Amino acid sequence: MTDFKICIIGAGSVGFTKKLVSDILKVPEFENIEIALTDISEHNLDMVAQIIRRIVDVNGLKTTVTATTDRREALTGARYIMNCVRIGGLEAFADDIRIPLKYGVDQCVGDTICAGGIMYGQRGISAMMEFCKDIRDVAETDALLLNYANPMAMMTWAAIDCGKVNTVGLCHGVQNGHRQIARALGEKDHSKVDIICSGINHQTWYLDIRYQGRQIGRDELVEAFERHPVFSKQEKVRIDVLKRFGYYSTESNGHLSEYLPWYRKRPEAINDWIDLSEWIHGETGGYLRYCTENRNWFEEDFPKFLDDAGVPLADYERTDEHASHILEAMETGRVYRGHFNVRNGGVIKNLPDDCIIESPGFVDRFGINMVEGYELPQACAATCMASVNVQRMSVQAAMTGDVELLKQAVLHDPLVGAICTPDEVWQMVDEMLVAQADWLPQYADAIPAARERLKNPTVKTREWSGAARQTVRSVEELRENRAQKAKSEGHGLGTKVMS
Repeated sequence: MTDFKICIIGAGSVGFTKKLVSDILKVPEFENIEIALTDISEHNLDMVAQIIRRIVDVNGLKTTVTATTDRREALTGARYIMNCVRIGGLEAFADDIRIPLKYGVDQCVGDTICAGGIMYGQRGISAMMEFCKDIRDVAETDALLLNYANPMAMMTWAAIDCGKVNTVGLCHGVQNGHRQIARALGEKDHSKVDIICSGINHQTWYLDIRYQGRQIGRDELVEAFERHPVFSKQEKVRIDVLKRFGYYSTESNGHLSEYLPWYRKRPEAINDWIDLSEWIHGETGGYLRYCTENRNWFEEDFPKFLDDAGVPLADYERTDEHASHILEAMETGRVYRGHFNVRNGGVIKNLPDDCIIESPGFVDRFGINMVEGYELPQACAATCMASVNVQRMSVQAAMTGDVELLKQAVLHDPLVGAICTPDEVWQMVDEMLVAQADWLPQYADAIPAARERLKNPTVKTREWSGAARQTVRSVEELRENRAQKAKSEGHGLGTKVMS
């Protein structure tokens, strides 16, 4: 095998970086590669580097691990680049949730579309252009960028069309939904259930499901989910959409509920559609709370995380995250089938050619080869198109610093448009621009005017925590909760839920 270099941007995402690297190191041919870690946080970078180096040392591998805050140094000579950044960190993320709440927009995640996702995209695309320039300048010719950063479609769209870098977007929503469908059908091994899934990221649809030689139709799938003791309570939005559209969506209840204009627009009705057993089923700002708790836990329990990294790779089960499987296929020729985010170009016949779709493809030494000719059911296509139009405007706004286009994108967002008046949208975007100015260099000339407009607001706002906000738990509370969960599962009382 030819040795090669992998660069991970945003490697300070400690848990996810450990997973990606562990998966890669399970491929026997990859023992001699170099893994270059880079992050703007020297503190986080040092912690993750210690963990990755411990994995390498414990397993006696020849893998080279480097860590630097100099991104160009990390990218130099890289054949593969993985992007795992969250631009603005938890500080900006908090504003993505807090400010829209003042205008009545209640989000669970806020990282794909909706007000939070659009602003997240403005921050991320600005940084993505810097990454792409460095990749073009110093990485291997035709290096492959594997983008894990949200908003997936917008970031990938910008990298391909504007950054001019060979890019694929990767998400685990299809795999998680696949496992869930199998469990609903009473099958523990999801590999025994075959699927074809196509659409756009976070709004991908299981177009064909086969189990035990039979095609599973809408009525059978609805019945399976409604009789399941856990999914029937946690997935009310997904089940309702399945009933009305005829197709199940990849995304969790909380995610899906904020991409549509029907389930979170009336505060008094939100709790009818969500479940608070876990954040991902619809909790207000749930993902922000989850990320905050995990950061605090990792900081306090780092010695334990470092100790856990000493488990031999022989005892580690490789995950179904796409990255390691793509690299394995491209380097060894062992074919891999997955669902990838790429430029449409006719893969899905009734979505625009320029948009980013998520659909089946095969990987080998020739790269990622998409299966062409899918046509989405009309309701699924219409829902996707609403998001595609918002994504297109958002990408263009991020590239040009066009505040008016940015506001038009937010206005056309399905959930925001169901809740806010145009005046409210205009003021909300001004407020978010001012709050996040440090991460929005393309709007530097426009932000002073936004700040002036906010001195004389035209619409009233309110301080609102949302319909279903939970408080951030302490590390001790998290430990106790995990211990109780492990105890109940040990007695057969728990049910593992895949979102």
